Amino acid sequence: MFNYLINLFFPKVCAGCHTILLTSESVLCTNCRHEMPLTQYHLDPKNEAVKKFYGKIVIEHASALLYFNKKGIVQELIHNLKYKGHEEIGTVLGNWYVEDFKELVLENPFDIVIPVPLHPKKFKERGYNQVTTFGKALAKGLDITYNDSILYRKKYSKTQSKKNLAGRSDSIDDIFDAFEKEENHNKHFLIVDDVLTTGATLEACSRALLKIPGAKISIACMAMANS
Repeated sequence: MFNYLINLFFPKVCAGCHTILLTSESVLCTNCRHEMPLTQYHLDPKNEAVKKFYGKIVIEHASALLYFNKKGIVQELIHNLKYKGHEEIGTVLGNWYVEDFKELVLENPFDIVIPVPLHPKKFKERGYNQVTTFGKALAKGLDITYNDSILYRKKYSKTQSKKNLAGRSDSIDDIFDAFEKEENHNKHFLIVDDVLTTGATLEACSRALLKIPGAKISIACMAMANS
């Protein structure tokens, strides 16, 4: 009865279009789920996400679940996840994407899921890392470890999306570092992030992790911005 009254006066709405959800729907309405711009990058080993890192770092795999377009459904989802506290969106996208990852045939399967870390100051401001639930859903679905303490951010920086390409590349090289404990040697790390744009942040994270002996890197993002 109490839940009924809550839903009556404060109905749950779709995180994509804000229409009231049916009792059978959760987080996203059926229409938004059908309208999601899926990349299908996991089926193409030479996809556009992989090309972001050509000649920069050696990676085993890179992909993104969705295309990110300004003023589109995906932008609304990421905004609600990143700034409105709707962490359940990350879980939904992670559970969705894990089914695609189960189709991947890799010579070296993933060992550990690692989120792009926030600086402690940024974490305190926001209260959470927006990629945590996404990463945990992938780790759980793939039955591998989720670890947010191997990679860390040394310097506080402004949001990368508000900088131009040159500004991103110049400022981000020395922001991240990793703990090179023996238990982390010879691992295949799957780095997760929200939106892949230039790839500068993920490249910097990868370089930090590649200092660990025997490390291999793959990348998975919720979305990728169209060039």
